Amino acid sequence: MAQKTPDPPATPASSDLESMMELRRSKGARWSDFGHNAYGNDTGPLTRIAAINALHDGERKQDTAELEALAQAGVNYRVAGRVMLSREAGKLRFVNLRDGTGEIQLFISKRDVSELDWSALDLVDTGDVLLAEGPPMRTKAGQLSIAVKCVRPLTKAVRPIAKHETVEDVEVRYRQRYRDLIENHETVAAVFRARSLIVRSIRDFYDERGFMEVETPMLHPIRGGATAKPFRTHHNALDVDLFLRIAPELYLKRLVVGGFDRVFEIGRNFRNEGMSVRHNPEFTMVESYQAYATYEDVMQSTEELLRYVDDRVLQAFPQFAENRTFTFARFERKRMTDLVRDALEGPLEIIKLRWKLLGGDGDWAQAKAAALSAGEGLSADDKRAIAKTRTAGEFLFALYEVFAEPSLAVRYRDHERNQSLPVFVVDYPFDVSPLARKKDAKKQLEQYGEIEIELCDRFELFVDGRELCNAFSELNDPADQAARFRAQVENRTRGDDEAMDYDGDYIRALEFGMPPTAGFGLGVDRLVMALTGQKSIRDVVLFPAMRPEAE
Repeated sequence: MAQKTPDPPATPASSDLESMMELRRSKGARWSDFGHNAYGNDTGPLTRIAAINALHDGERKQDTAELEALAQAGVNYRVAGRVMLSREAGKLRFVNLRDGTGEIQLFISKRDVSELDWSALDLVDTGDVLLAEGPPMRTKAGQLSIAVKCVRPLTKAVRPIAKHETVEDVEVRYRQRYRDLIENHETVAAVFRARSLIVRSIRDFYDERGFMEVETPMLHPIRGGATAKPFRTHHNALDVDLFLRIAPELYLKRLVVGGFDRVFEIGRNFRNEGMSVRHNPEFTMVESYQAYATYEDVMQSTEELLRYVDDRVLQAFPQFAENRTFTFARFERKRMTDLVRDALEGPLEIIKLRWKLLGGDGDWAQAKAAALSAGEGLSADDKRAIAKTRTAGEFLFALYEVFAEPSLAVRYRDHERNQSLPVFVVDYPFDVSPLARKKDAKKQLEQYGEIEIELCDRFELFVDGRELCNAFSELNDPADQAARFRAQVENRTRGDDEAMDYDGDYIRALEFGMPPTAGFGLGVDRLVMALTGQKSIRDVVLFPAMRPEAE
């Protein structure tokens, strides 16, 4: 029985989305008139579009005569992808087809395809998925194309897409990332391709330096590895509560005890905390641990890592160098106490009063008045952060976070390039570093104001004002670590829901002897933000956390 050519599609009664979708559904149903399934799965071997573009439009652009010779020699390509643009000019159709690697034009002449294929194209909309086959050619305008000899539809897109009216509503973009990738493809897809390259480059960096990649548990029996509020779940078979991991640190250090001198892990962590342009409840970290190294060794390797990864990114995606606000040309190293002194620039009376208060000598009303005076314009959260501190080290850290950290990108710059410099902030109070090694006795105490603060071998790196990574010489004294765990438990009894639990098995591991070790943790999402110039973590996470969609 001969197949008939279908009637031209009806025009929708209105621009209402549901009407448009219903029209597209009807078109997909009519594909069967041509022997095609609207959701078929029989493409056969394909050539990737990027490979065709590279071969004929790459380093040496092949001219029309060369392409004609290839066609006569039987060179033929079978491609499949999404229709991004379609236009008709008499007996010619031009279709922009995109697969996962690139985009190419289909040149379809009525004389080169069957009448059935030509008529079936009337039922193809922008967004549909097509299969086409033919040799390479170049149009009169010089555009590389496929001279189509055979074409058939593969998948009907019921919802329309916009090629030129791109989605700008971030709520829609983040919630419907598939649509964002289709309609804002050039900008959005490049960020996520760069992210993939960044993760691969981090892995290569560690592989080349003899580190072993490992996987550690994501379900933890206790809260540990960092100070943060965890997600809790329940394991039915064991009838125990478990926590999604905050960090893999304590498990990775167990492996160092076991003899794996260099280990790293790239994986997800989870923290049940607030959301912002820098925070997502699940995020990707790389953590590495190296025996017989110090935090100063890790500082040097951090510079090497960042330059190594960035060189690869800019080679593949040179557009990310445009308008960059920071440089890796050189790195600054600044002690936390010096940063606080520089930031406060004189109003040390608040510090002196607070020291007296911490020592049991002083008037809290005076200290509060001084804090309000020195902290004019501070947010309520900043004032609470200063007020809730219990030790000199905690107070110094609060002053640093409130007064010094926000200005790092402004204070430290390469003025010739007009770019900010990365800053290693070093020598943290041990009070806020429960897993870091205290400094040796001669360097341990910092005279600040009227009190001495115990410091540890720790740094954090800030790039363009954003914290990117955290590292320290690891605490390997089991008695000291046990005391700090007990202090964390005591903090929890005071209401600190970010404090760690006491990890008895980890103490037992340390009692077997962990060699001198340096550890490092880097936020992959924030690194991607920096290297691709994105302002929000949601722009570098494919499916960021969001409130449930309204019915």
